[in-house]
Amino acid sequence: MTGPLAGIRVVDLTAVVMGPYCTQIMADMGADVVKVEPPDGDNARYISVGPAPGMSGVFVNVNRGKRSVVLDLVTDEGRAALRGLVAEADVFIHSMRARAIAKLGFGYDDVAAINPNVVYTNCYGYSRRGPEADRPAYDDVIQAQSGVAAVQQMLTGETTYMGTIVADKVAGLTALYATMMALFHRERTGEGQEVEVSMYETMASFMLVEHANGAMFTPPLGPAVYPRTVARNRKPYPTKDGHVAVLIYNDKHWKAFVDRVRPPWIAQYGEAFATLEQRAKQIDVMYALIAETLLQRTTAEWLELFRELEIPAAPIQTPDELFDDPHLEAVGLFETVDSPYGPIRFPGVPTWFSRTPGHVAGPAPELGADTAEVLAEVEALSERQRGTVVGNVRDAPPEGRPAAGP
Repeated sequence: MTGPLAGIRVVDLTAVVMGPYCTQIMADMGADVVKVEPPDGDNARYISVGPAPGMSGVFVNVNRGKRSVVLDLVTDEGRAALRGLVAEADVFIHSMRARAIAKLGFGYDDVAAINPNVVYTNCYGYSRRGPEADRPAYDDVIQAQSGVAAVQQMLTGETTYMGTIVADKVAGLTALYATMMALFHRERTGEGQEVEVSMYETMASFMLVEHANGAMFTPPLGPAVYPRTVARNRKPYPTKDGHVAVLIYNDKHWKAFVDRVRPPWIAQYGEAFATLEQRAKQIDVMYALIAETLLQRTTAEWLELFRELEIPAAPIQTPDELFDDPHLEAVGLFETVDSPYGPIRFPGVPTWFSRTPGHVAGPAPELGADTAEVLAEVEALSERQRGTVVGNVRDAPPEGRPAAGP
């Protein structure tokens, strides 16, 4: 492995999307991610189409490059095996509810007693510190509770969810950066610690980045909403033959547009729309007027003009079209990986590193495919760390690990 996390071992007890998305990125960045699954496997194995039973497309994407170990944690043997994995882990991450993980004997204090340097990340629906602690949660529920569905209603007139599992993915990214910060602290001090990331608090914070707006001040200067993003006319504009997405936003873009196009309404609204501050106060009117103008030309004609004027604009693409997007192809976003089911074209690592690049670490594992291998590695490493006395000479510890005590 060549990524910046090469040499880091992650014991991953997460399921579905939030936690697995976090650890998928760790695997792409070089970490050895050991996915611990119950005998029936992660539910995400069964939620979408796939090349074989238990290998749904969603599961395969967010669990690529990991190793699957099946442990029945209600048994003494399963818990003993997990304790062995914990002893060698840099990161322990789970998405069980607090009561459930504690009942199994793998709360933070239990894990830290085995491995005090571990970074222990909890992925919850709701923080343990509030009245909603231990409530179950999924993306749809969190979208509703965090304001996403209400903002969609302001925008479209209908209370809806977004067409993506935004809460799962944003919380997964948050779990990633929180875990990386804890690893950075450990790198500087040697101290492990416990980290908690919850979907609800994450999405509330995410939504309020712009929507807190006037409600942040004392006294409030307005409601908790950012008007531009909920303007009813904020949507891709119809053209003569399709649609185009464009944001004629700052003063430079606005002047370039009106000077070149000279729309008929500029005589009436020119002074009223002269500055960004003025346009922001009547943003929906501005959107409606632009929409009238863009009906006069084709999508290709508008895109050519906007690119000439350096105004941000793009065509409307479907997810299928992303696989053939020339820019994404040119930057190498997609990586094809061989698997037992044939080649898989993954949307790969979206970041770039000059010295430690990541890459798709491999296909997703079949359920329990690596159980014997991983447990044998743990046993062998444990034996080496304990040391084998042969003629008063103790074997050297594994490279990168401290020698065992006497």
